Amino acid sequence: MTVAVELEFTGSTLEQYDQALAKMGFEHGGSGGPGLLFHLARKTDTGFHVTDVWESAEQFQSFAESTLGPVGMEVGMPNQPTIEVHEIYNYLAQGN
Repeated sequence: MTVAVELEFTGSTLEQYDQALAKMGFEHGGSGGPGLLFHLARKTDTGFHVTDVWESAEQFQSFAESTLGPVGMEVGMPNQPTIEVHEIYNYLAQGN
């Protein structure tokens, strides 16, 4: 089932976000990893927030364990993000 994943990175910076993105082989406006349908990152007063839409919670969990966690540590993010996963009833995407 498609899920929305909300990640709150308290104490981390957008510079660290950009470093992590580059280490994962992604770039602004580019494509994400397998199973990722949508990704949005925004600055907050305490760090930054990410909203993702994944094809399944299992795909997100696999990515988080194999890539997101280790890369976050590599770039010096001081805290693990708080994560909320929500089942999606419907979503719309840009048409062709």
